[in-house]
Amino acid sequence: LDKAVDLILRARTLQVIGNSALLAAAVALASLLISLPLAWLTVRTDLPWRQGWTVLAAMPLVIPSYVGGFALVAMMGPRGMVQEFLAPLGVERLPSIYGFPGALWALTLFTYPYLYLSVRSGLQNLDPAIEEAARSLGYGPVQTFLRVTLPNLRPSIAAGSLLVLLYTLSDFGAVSLLRYNSFTRAIYVQYLSSFDRSLASLLSLILVLMTVLLLLAERRSRGRIRYYRSSAGVIRRNPPLALGRWRWPALLLCLGIVTAALLLPAGVVVFWLLRGLAAGDSLQPVWQAALNSLYVAGLAAGTAVLLGVPVAYFSTRYPSRLASLIYQSVYVGYGLPGIVIALSLVFFAANYMPWVYQSLALLIFAYTVRFLPQAVGSVQSTLEQISPRLEEAARSLGLNRWAVARRIIAPLLRPGILTGGALVFLTTIKELPATLLLGPTGFTTLATQIWSATDEAFFARAATPALLLLVISALSIFLILSQE
Repeated sequence: LDKAVDLILRARTLQVIGNSALLAAAVALASLLISLPLAWLTVRTDLPWRQGWTVLAAMPLVIPSYVGGFALVAMMGPRGMVQEFLAPLGVERLPSIYGFPGALWALTLFTYPYLYLSVRSGLQNLDPAIEEAARSLGYGPVQTFLRVTLPNLRPSIAAGSLLVLLYTLSDFGAVSLLRYNSFTRAIYVQYLSSFDRSLASLLSLILVLMTVLLLLAERRSRGRIRYYRSSAGVIRRNPPLALGRWRWPALLLCLGIVTAALLLPAGVVVFWLLRGLAAGDSLQPVWQAALNSLYVAGLAAGTAVLLGVPVAYFSTRYPSRLASLIYQSVYVGYGLPGIVIALSLVFFAANYMPWVYQSLALLIFAYTVRFLPQAVGSVQSTLEQISPRLEEAARSLGLNRWAVARRIIAPLLRPGILTGGALVFLTTIKELPATLLLGPTGFTTLATQIWSATDEAFFARAATPALLLLVISALSIFLILSQE
């Protein structure tokens, strides 16, 4: 215990804690400053091409943070595109994008959609009668927004901010590429560079503790206040607010956000891809990494669906303390950062099951523990819309339980199963720290190939796997949307 206290009170440990807390808070605040006006414009105004902006504003979710970090370094780094463009003009060095500024930039641009989607949903479901009552009492538009609309968006802002905070604390790729010493980078460096890995374990425990405290704080922030609609029945929408002369500034704001978060990263990747092809770079190693990524992501998605369907069915159709315990235990892994899960499995396998250490089975197990809740949640939401009376009617006609499951339940669950499988596939193919720590020797994926190439500043070599990963992620998103 004394040793653990000494390790915690070290100046370097305290600095890592401060760095992580500062970055998480700054990313959450910056995401809110982007998401709130963007959600309001796409929900409440007559913004031109409103539906298109809604989709484009959410698309940065398909870009992994390490791909965004790669794009930022390849564009603004010492050997990047901007430096090469300005070199003939006598500009020999740009301000460094490494450290806190680069990490804040990258993580904000690729995590704000979590908060944007949450706030947008809150605005859509907000009872218009509340704002109408405020306006009838003499409040102007700004007063109504600040004193009525914004307080009622508190649950949506809290939920979205929690996702941003958890993502920032658990991110590994962006902070590593941009050399910001946060928890995940410090844990990984300590794990690789030290024979005594007690500090890595202690940092992991502190990170878990911060995650739990965030979850408790978010729950407490809701308090006992309720935000029910004052009316029942069909949801009535507010009429769109005419932007008038503010239409063009609003369009420029949307265009600037989408350009920075979506178009620029994709453009940087394509630029370095074409440059690599012009230099004669071979694409052969990329195809093997792509096949490996598809293989492990497919196995993880299939395993998660096979385990998720019985868990969702048991907790929905047979509610009990045991069912609740199983359901809640599934979500424990989802709240933990990937590097913590991977590190714990490394310790366990190396000490107690050496025959599975650095095996494909252990890697798939880590993916399943991490992303199983996505399959469970998707299947459960679909199952809750299926009336139990359909099963009772089938049983009354002489079908046994297996026949009912095969002929009645399975076809109705198909959209939820496909959506859950696609979600697990999408997040698995982007997962970096678990793959780095648990992958078999010589086993490369698109994620690890991007990370290793960018870490050594080989931008052209990183471009092809980055583009393939974006294409595969976009296809997964389209599959998910097609089921809704």
